[in-house]
Amino acid sequence: MASSCFSPLSLALSSSPIPKSSVKRRQWKPIIKALKEWREYEDAVRDKDLARALRFLKSMEALQLQSSPSPSRPSSVNSVTTYSPGFAGSERDWEVLDTCLNADDMRLVGSAYSFLQDRGFLPNFGKCKNIVIDGTRNVTPTVLKKSTGLEASKLSPEKWGLSGSSRAVLIAFLGGVSFLLSQGIDIRPNLAVILTLATVDAIFLGGSCLAQISCIWPPYRRRVLVHEAGHLLTAYLMGCPIRGVILDPIVAMQMGIQGQAGTQFWDEKLENELAEGRLSGTAFDRYCIVLFAGIAAEALVYGEAEGGENDENLFRSICLLLQPPLSVAEMSNQARWSVLQSYNLLKWHKQAHKAAVKALESGHSLSIVIRRIEEALLSSS
Repeated sequence: MASSCFSPLSLALSSSPIPKSSVKRRQWKPIIKALKEWREYEDAVRDKDLARALRFLKSMEALQLQSSPSPSRPSSVNSVTTYSPGFAGSERDWEVLDTCLNADDMRLVGSAYSFLQDRGFLPNFGKCKNIVIDGTRNVTPTVLKKSTGLEASKLSPEKWGLSGSSRAVLIAFLGGVSFLLSQGIDIRPNLAVILTLATVDAIFLGGSCLAQISCIWPPYRRRVLVHEAGHLLTAYLMGCPIRGVILDPIVAMQMGIQGQAGTQFWDEKLENELAEGRLSGTAFDRYCIVLFAGIAAEALVYGEAEGGENDENLFRSICLLLQPPLSVAEMSNQARWSVLQSYNLLKWHKQAHKAAVKALESGHSLSIVIRRIEEALLSSS
């Protein structure tokens, strides 16, 4: 008769629990696998593929939630990520903003900002969304001067050659031509060619070639940076997702942007209301404040605005969509009210505006520019 026997060793092996190290190893396998897949995110950022980059970040967030301790069990590790200037835990998440420029779906851009804000990276995004300065809606030139110390003419784009540095350039150019002619040097044929090329550039290329040449002049380029940083910061504070800042006139032309540079932002409420054939005062006001922020930024820094003519043209086109359309007097008042709001908003956040200008001047990407804005806002709060 066969008999069976159990050794103490075999009994111990069959009844002992699975070692904790094996359990932990299995728990960490998905995380290790995810870390290896970060190359996918890097490729998405490099290819400016917002949908793929955002999808990956959301999958990583879901994985972190699965591997985080249960709320019922105490843990010394906080699973919620909060942003601070020195935070280095999930810094790669910021790079998703650098993929927004090529996105065709602005709602996807809005999702990227919402994702980062939910993660605690953008604490100041939209903090001024519902802030409107108390005071009269009837902003006359006198009220504007009393509030800003500037004449109303200083807060509107100049016509080239009529004021500011452009007038000095025009006078110097005409003086130089007169001097050469007085010396018997006839440059009129060459001048005719130059004027013809300038006209073709203005009509067919939106002045992008002349703007490209002008950008070589440092004072002009810095003024452009100040202008666009005003749009960028105001849009950020008003909670409008920024798709990107285009500073190259040729790239701006290729993207269909009117003007020599541009900041592309999105207002979901405005878009939804326009699609429904209506436009509320709140959405219109917020849009106008962002639109006139470039002019306000130049006036705040230089004491007068030179750029912004395309901003004014866009403002007029929006006014015509209102039912009933605004009269000329109402449009002028709305423009003054909006630029006053922008001016004060930028004055309150002057350090953040300087940080944005410096970051743009250094050629940083959108994600770094917004990080510099957040750092400046947090340090001044």
